[in-house]
Amino acid sequence: MKKQLLCTSAIALGVAAAAPASAQSWDLDWGGYMNQHVAWSDSSGVGLVPGTEFDGIDTFNNSEIHFTPSITLDNGLTFGVNIQLEGNTNGGGFIDETYMTISGDSFGRLVIGNENSAGYLSMVAAPQVTSMYIHSPSISGFLPITAAGVGSGAAPGGFVFRDAKYSAYTEVAGNNDVNRISYFTPNFNGLVLGVSYAATGSVNAGNNFSINRNGVGVVSDIFDIGINYSGTIGGVDLNAGARWGTGSVNALSNPGVSDPETWGIGATVGFGGFTVGGSYAENDNGGLGGVGGVGSGVDSEGWTFGATFDAPGPWSFEALTAQGESDSPFVVGGSDDYEAYQIGAARDLGPGVSWNVYAIWLEGDQAATLGTDLEGTVIGTAINLSF
Repeated sequence: MKKQLLCTSAIALGVAAAAPASAQSWDLDWGGYMNQHVAWSDSSGVGLVPGTEFDGIDTFNNSEIHFTPSITLDNGLTFGVNIQLEGNTNGGGFIDETYMTISGDSFGRLVIGNENSAGYLSMVAAPQVTSMYIHSPSISGFLPITAAGVGSGAAPGGFVFRDAKYSAYTEVAGNNDVNRISYFTPNFNGLVLGVSYAATGSVNAGNNFSINRNGVGVVSDIFDIGINYSGTIGGVDLNAGARWGTGSVNALSNPGVSDPETWGIGATVGFGGFTVGGSYAENDNGGLGGVGGVGSGVDSEGWTFGATFDAPGPWSFEALTAQGESDSPFVVGGSDDYEAYQIGAARDLGPGVSWNVYAIWLEGDQAATLGTDLEGTVIGTAINLSF
């Protein structure tokens, strides 16, 4: 999503008045977004617990404020801060990501702190124009894909957020925003390479507090690499990405568990107002259960495919699908499936303001039960603000 950052001039003047004169000064940028959804949903299937009810009209909010001050020194290096405050935490403050950046035209970009890996940030998935995502589990705001235990959601350790079955943007053992160091090369005619290291994957957006790397369920020494290309070739817009990552688990503390891995590839092609593309990804979780908040205990794979059309005028349209599969934790040789289809449209209402309408159909099956575990429909609308 396009995020336009605005300078707060009053604050900047106050800081300038209080600070001594300098050849450099901090640029106190901030910005963010808010997506407000209203939708009707209908859920059915044997995966739902008897007596539960998820149907009807509901709302879903996704919002963040980003504080991004930076300063460029005489040597050409820019030092920056990115602190992202969640706006929908039921009254409690929560920082989503917080990290430092050091960047320069010939230096590249160094990122230190709580942020997703270089592999995650390099990936590309099916294009879309609305802010409801079936290839990342925000759809759970309207359909109970976790409560119904669709696939690995019922496995030991439960639902995994950054896992290939539900998300094109995977992480090793499903870790997310852990403390890590990432480096991205300078842009070589649209090509950027990235590499990341995280000591452990057990703490989301926080400090590690000397975690025992040999502990039960602990993934340590997580390495990720990614590559991304974005450019125009012969009048065709191309955006392509690939990623690979792995981590380590202690064999003595985790008998029968192997080191987890993930990999993925994706691309989009744009021409004449149309953009077409998709992705494929896998997570090998090595039998690692959800102890410590990582891993699903089962291997998974997923793919996306879709197309968008930017029509003359304010409207754009989308059609896409996300498909996923994981090994069954209950049936030897069985698999649990996830499939979703979405159509939608977006209308540009003004700078940083858009209106969405969309319809989604979703189904999930488990090998452990007969018939459809969950079948759901969503018809919704959203207003998106980006500032």
